[in-house]
Amino acid sequence: MRVPASTYRLQIRESFDLNTAARIAGYVHDLGADWLYLSPILKAEEGSDHGYDVVDHSLVDPARGGREGLDAASAAARALGLGVLVDIVPNHVGVATPKQSVWWWDLLTHGRQSRYAEAFDVDWEFGGGRVRIPVLGDEPDPELQIIDGQLAYYDNRFPIAPGTADDGASAGEVHSRQNYELMNWRRADAELNYRRFFAVNTLAGIRVETPWVFEESHAEIIRWITAGLADGLRVDHPDGLADPAGYLDALAAATGGAYVLVEKILEGGEQLPTSWATSGTTGYDALADVDRILVDPAGRMALDALDSALRDSTEPVSWTRLIHGTKRAIADGILRSEVLRLERELDHAEPHATGPHETGPHATGPHEQTADALAELLACFPVYRSYLPLGIEHLLEAVRLAKDYRPELAQRIDELLPALSDPSHPAAIRFQQTSGMVMAKGVEDTAFYRYTRLGSLTEVGADPSEFSIGIDEFHRRQQVRQASFPLSLTTASTHDTKRGEDVRARITVLAEIPTEWAAALGELRDAVPLGDGPLELLLWEAIVGAWPASRERLHAYTEKAAREAGNSTGWTAPSEEFELRMHALVDSAFDDPHVVGILERVLDAVRQPGWSNSLSAKVIQLTAPGVPDVYQGSELWETSLVDPDNRRPIDFDERRLYLAAIDAGAHPPIDESGAAKLLVTSRALRLRRDRPELFSRYAAIEAYGFAAKHVVAFDRGAALTLATRLPVGLARSGGWGDTTVIVAGRPVTDVFTGRTFEGGTLLLSEVLERYPVALLIPNE
Repeated sequence: MRVPASTYRLQIRESFDLNTAARIAGYVHDLGADWLYLSPILKAEEGSDHGYDVVDHSLVDPARGGREGLDAASAAARALGLGVLVDIVPNHVGVATPKQSVWWWDLLTHGRQSRYAEAFDVDWEFGGGRVRIPVLGDEPDPELQIIDGQLAYYDNRFPIAPGTADDGASAGEVHSRQNYELMNWRRADAELNYRRFFAVNTLAGIRVETPWVFEESHAEIIRWITAGLADGLRVDHPDGLADPAGYLDALAAATGGAYVLVEKILEGGEQLPTSWATSGTTGYDALADVDRILVDPAGRMALDALDSALRDSTEPVSWTRLIHGTKRAIADGILRSEVLRLERELDHAEPHATGPHETGPHATGPHEQTADALAELLACFPVYRSYLPLGIEHLLEAVRLAKDYRPELAQRIDELLPALSDPSHPAAIRFQQTSGMVMAKGVEDTAFYRYTRLGSLTEVGADPSEFSIGIDEFHRRQQVRQASFPLSLTTASTHDTKRGEDVRARITVLAEIPTEWAAALGELRDAVPLGDGPLELLLWEAIVGAWPASRERLHAYTEKAAREAGNSTGWTAPSEEFELRMHALVDSAFDDPHVVGILERVLDAVRQPGWSNSLSAKVIQLTAPGVPDVYQGSELWETSLVDPDNRRPIDFDERRLYLAAIDAGAHPPIDESGAAKLLVTSRALRLRRDRPELFSRYAAIEAYGFAAKHVVAFDRGAALTLATRLPVGLARSGGWGDTTVIVAGRPVTDVFTGRTFEGGTLLLSEVLERYPVALLIPNE
């Protein structure tokens, strides 16, 4: 199995296709990355910017360069010694435009008789033998038409089954004879009868556990490996699968044991199952560790107090209670159809059960309580999912918590437990697939926008209730990573992160200046009142963290953040009055001299410390245990906000020019250009690729002196990393002074500056004189 020393993620799309990837392979190699890492490349919905809505498994997307483009990208990589990692999507297919989706179109045409009926996860009985498609608007009599032999609703087109369109039949009559039912979009929450990706109606789940579905959906993917076009695969959302472990075993068998990663979010101390045929995760857990070692624990009380004041509360908000509420709202709301399908699975196993039941907090009777109990268990589930029999303890924890929250459901919960803990029971399988949906939508897509005391803590894969970690705990976690999954990715930014790594690094500085921040926020709120304290905090954090950002970018982020939070406005029922005030807040950052002055004062306080945090986070991520991944363009300052902002075009010509200057001997200042970060990134990546023997272990390096808490230092075998933390406190205390670290008694060279130091006791004031980070190697 070939494994990478590092990866460089590229978002492949029509405007940056595989042929373009081939042309920048030389830059990626010069940067020091070891593998090209490609976003999904199978044929996707036309115009898709992300590629996760696959519509034809047999084709490399022509819009993304097609088969010839993949050949070119792979050949360019091979010529430079680069490996190739490709993101794949086994859980679902895109169905936004049915005609484009090969399997879905056939399913809608032929219904249960379709060859692909077995591929989709449809509850036919619940739909009266039809697939329910939530596309109709609120008009009382939707206007359906027959156009070119297809059923039309505005721009939507659907197939007509053979023999169901008599000459005299109206469009409505024809619709009633089809294998699908077009229904009002609002009914999807509770009445949908096919499994989706989370709550996205246009992404339909498939049963990849069925052997022929696996074979046909993976034939082209396997060809990439066997033909030598790719070396490894990144598996998207394995938690949506009925049997993730079985899927990974099948993938390993088909690829000859190729390097495989899983997009898996681990909660708290949760460990990736060691029985899985995978080299590790895509690295969100590492991201959380790196962020938290840079957060000042002394700022917690002040930021908690600020957050409480914004909520008109006397106590800090409880993260546990908050996510219980948001997860329960998701289970009762946009994912209610999944809960009710679980209820039906359980009822099918109980012969005495009857038809539809009243559900919800006021339901009565043992069977009427089933959906209520299921929703409560999902709201209480402490991790994304279990993999029975692995993770049974998580189910038992959910049972305990659910009984505490809803003691009146205790009996029904106990009655459900045998089925939900049986790995072979259909309800247990579906419950495991559903718990991750509820977690993702309730936590990442809702609670993360409501829990705003420090925005850098609310990141994918992180636990926002963990404010910071100490140096000893950081070292312990890295030692565990080195011992358990040393080939797992480590990442700092991805296409899914809520904020780019350098936005988080700047926001983190606020924990060092909480009093100054609270005062500035108060002035901003007085100047531009919004009426939603937590959201105001979130938005001003984002503006400070991403500045300078365009007006358009900030308006787009603000609208998405506010609607995801769902407190003062929302996606399905936006508040026009509130959103006008919200957009006025953004405009004030550009147009109101008073607001601009306040922001400039805050930016002056956080800009340089934020850059210091950025360089520290980068060198730690690139040199700590694991395989470091660099998200496209993030070798310069990565100031993106949530998607689609993080899929903006990258100026590779600018990066080439900066890299050439650095290679010619320039030592860039730490400034707006981000060239200092490019220096750090390129030197660390090259060292990992060209000198892997320097990264054979992980050991903490102790610092001595009054500023010892301000450095993170570790030994990777012969490469030594030094990174500054809490830079505001360091500056206020007078700098490094006589703080030292002790290394082997031989000369070492800093790969960032080229300076050589005698071994033994190193003064940090000397080693970190030019940059807040150093990467030392034996002087040869």
